[in-house]
Amino acid sequence: MIKRREFIAAAASLSFLMSASQLFAQEMQELTLALPSPGGLGYFALYNAMGEGYLEEEGLVIQPQSVNGSSQVIQALLAGQAQLGHPGPGPLLNAREGGADLVYIYNYFTRSQFNLVVPEDSPYQSPTDLKGKVIGVGTADGAEVAFVRSIFDAAGMKEGDDYSFITVGEGGMAVAGFMQKSIDAYASDTAGVATLQLRGVDLRILTPPEFQAFFGNGYVVTREYLEANRDVLERFGRALVKGIKFGIDPANREATLENAKLGNPQQLEDMEFANALLDVYFNLTAPLDPGKGYGYQQPKSWELWQKTLVASGDLDGPLPDLTQAYTNEFVEAWNAK
Repeated sequence: MIKRREFIAAAASLSFLMSASQLFAQEMQELTLALPSPGGLGYFALYNAMGEGYLEEEGLVIQPQSVNGSSQVIQALLAGQAQLGHPGPGPLLNAREGGADLVYIYNYFTRSQFNLVVPEDSPYQSPTDLKGKVIGVGTADGAEVAFVRSIFDAAGMKEGDDYSFITVGEGGMAVAGFMQKSIDAYASDTAGVATLQLRGVDLRILTPPEFQAFFGNGYVVTREYLEANRDVLERFGRALVKGIKFGIDPANREATLENAKLGNPQQLEDMEFANALLDVYFNLTAPLDPGKGYGYQQPKSWELWQKTLVASGDLDGPLPDLTQAYTNEFVEAWNAK
């Protein structure tokens, strides 16, 4: 039989635990994150941080909300509907030109999500080797077309005179194009590379190093939120880095795939394709300079983006101070061991 003193002690202990639990719940901070698409595997670091409890350890709860593209992500941030967003650098610079004080805090997709690729057994070693050749594209006006055209422009090659595009469709159709010798190279997006590799087409990437610097989407906040919530952003980034390190460990592959279902379970229905796509995302999110750590932003890459956007007419001219568009102030804390 439990003695009265023991019962009182047990009750007091239970009361303390309940109070601590309630206090813990009250201290958890909920943030809304606006994503431009519902991709689960692409955001594997985030979903690992959620699934493995890294965000909870930092006192954070993240509510991902998918919207339609980077422009809507930016609208959600400016309207106060989200504290964090994941837009591309181009839309962010456009928004800053229009007076929106948004700040890139974490470079997530460190490399271009588009590439100029050829089969590994082809004789082509550089873009200039493709003079007179046919380049397959998924759609006639896709973003990958403009990206690959810029590669040829830099090499002094002009569409129509030195090479031509032909629309063959997405990944699987590119496989057929290579097999039938109707295309010599392919302007590929992320899923396209995964599909080609899954279908047994080993690839050689001909994208020059300087074009790899056209980094993709990353984490963004308003300056007002940054200045008022530096501690929150440090905790968020620390959990994110833990999530990415967890993911790239081969021992955690199955757990990473399972965690990705939190974002887009349909993407994991074909596990063979999911595995191939995950390998592509591992490459896209690896630091260009490992010594700088995860999240670091190369100033030269921002200058390259701005130069390209000005040349294309997407920006009226260079911004007054490009360095205001991004910050590396949290990178050291995020990567501290």
